[in-house]
Amino acid sequence: QVQLVESGGGLVQAGGSLRLSCAASRSIFSINAMGWYRQAPGKERELVATITKFGSTTYADSVKGRFTISRDVTKNTVYLRMNSLKLEDTAVYYCRATDSGNYVWGQGTQVTVSS
Repeated sequence: QVQLVESGGGLVQAGGSLRLSCAASRSIFSINAMGWYRQAPGKERELVATITKFGSTTYADSVKGRFTISRDVTKNTVYLRMNSLKLEDTAVYYCRATDSGNYVWGQGTQVTVSS
């Protein structure tokens, strides 16, 4: 089973940018889909963006036009580029892989947007 490690979170001012990385323990070429989810304090975990092995992407309405998901199969890594960050983007961001019918989660990385 693949293992995922997120990185790139941190503290950023509103309007700023961050790039999150999700490094997989093996090739992601055949993984059906990978995605980014987030969970803010007191809220349920929600989908942010997904990318399939064919390169198709989906985004939550709240991040469309600001966030971009991408993947580099040579580095076994999925990225989430986040621009124009807002206070409401503050959350723990998790990477998820749909691998052989199973969901595999990373440990999460904290993103805090300050005013």
